[in-house]
Amino acid sequence: MGKKQNNHVKEITSMEVDFPQWYTDVISKTELVDYSPVKGFMVIRPYGYAIWELIQSAYDKRFKETGHENMYFPLLIPESLMKKEAEHVEGFAPEVAWVTHGGDKKLAERLAIRPTSETIICSMYAKWLNSYRQLPYLYNQWCSVVRWEKTTRPFLRTSEFLWQEGHTLHETHEEAQTETMQMLDIYREIAENVLAMPMVVGKKSEKEKFAGADATYTMEALMHDGQALQSGTSHNLGQHFTKAFDITYLDRNNEQSYPFHTSWGVSTRLIGGIIMVHGDDNGLVLPPKIAPIQVVIIPVAQHKEGVLDKAWELSKALDKKYRIKVDDLEGNSPGWKFNQWEMKGVPIRLEIGPRDIENGQCVLARRDTGEKVQVSLENIAETVGKLLEEIQQNLFDKALKMREEKTSTAENLDDFKKKLHENPGFIKAMWCGDKDCEEKVKEETGTSIRCVPFDDEQEVLYEGKCVCCDKSAEKMVYFARAY
Repeated sequence: MGKKQNNHVKEITSMEVDFPQWYTDVISKTELVDYSPVKGFMVIRPYGYAIWELIQSAYDKRFKETGHENMYFPLLIPESLMKKEAEHVEGFAPEVAWVTHGGDKKLAERLAIRPTSETIICSMYAKWLNSYRQLPYLYNQWCSVVRWEKTTRPFLRTSEFLWQEGHTLHETHEEAQTETMQMLDIYREIAENVLAMPMVVGKKSEKEKFAGADATYTMEALMHDGQALQSGTSHNLGQHFTKAFDITYLDRNNEQSYPFHTSWGVSTRLIGGIIMVHGDDNGLVLPPKIAPIQVVIIPVAQHKEGVLDKAWELSKALDKKYRIKVDDLEGNSPGWKFNQWEMKGVPIRLEIGPRDIENGQCVLARRDTGEKVQVSLENIAETVGKLLEEIQQNLFDKALKMREEKTSTAENLDDFKKKLHENPGFIKAMWCGDKDCEEKVKEETGTSIRCVPFDDEQEVLYEGKCVCCDKSAEKMVYFARAY
């Protein structure tokens, strides 16, 4: 039994040998998720759900600080509503799951299990909105959606996933655009400051934008294997849906007008991003701000007098500020516990034994670097707080360095293929804006345009010539293979 336990972490495949298998090993052995009886659906276990709750809490706080309120809309959407905006329904048609029977009776109209909620929400907004005095509508919902995916992987792409979707209405296009960009900024802020994941932000190409949107904006993270992960999107939907659903109001000129609409969302795929950006061959490495357990206390020689008492005393000194766990489970050696909590990504391990107590100190082990230091038990809460801050910043810095090392520039398609083969990751290249060039690059390299960065992050590469056709190009874009 003991030998099997000691080898537990070694059962994780090296990420350099087989990255997909490494990912599968990590999510299963750390008990983040399990596979459900229905293919493509995941069971999020307590440790995984605790991470989601912390992510949710961070975003929800910022949403409310900017005036947004939470609501909830039905899971089922009548087919007639789905069909009201043609481009939208066409975009989602292959992924929609339908309810056709209630009990043993066939329904008069099929009901879609929401793939997203624009249609059901707009039908209600049309009912509620009467006057400009009610605007803006700043509403959000936390829920799950179903998209019948062909290929699934827990957190990254599942047939059901948890997310939030904000849906707002505004008097002017300018107000809607301000809202769209504000939410993108909030997404990036939390992703970088809380999840320690550096993001590339910008606008999606026309080909890649959300079905029915005037414009889609995105934040993209780069994973350890060089693939990009679309981590959050914010859409300016203009009046596409408000006109389709006849959402009108009496404006300031006493005339009937259509409001301008935005939607925006992040989901549980952020957890997949955290795993693949920060993890290593020993398992998870969790940023302190979203770690369900920030400090695990391991009593060494816990059978000896005073050791357990001291461990719990330290827990009480720390748990007012931090998320603490005392592992006093009998039957597992301290070494096994060290490996177990390292695999689960806990930022700090605090070791305390008889000699430590005698000397008025303990050992703190950092998950991010593996460094172990002896520290005084005096002001332990302050010491732990500073170390957690250091770990949070270090994880961001490491992820940023990794992204920069895996970002190349390409002059033409041959150069593009060579760079992508030698150093998989982001490829920065000039693009003329032609969809045919975009499609050709995708066909020949398997990459897509992840985003067109904003003007303040634009560069002119290779005299401004398109990577595909060599014609003049005004925009530099990020290409990558993506999850």
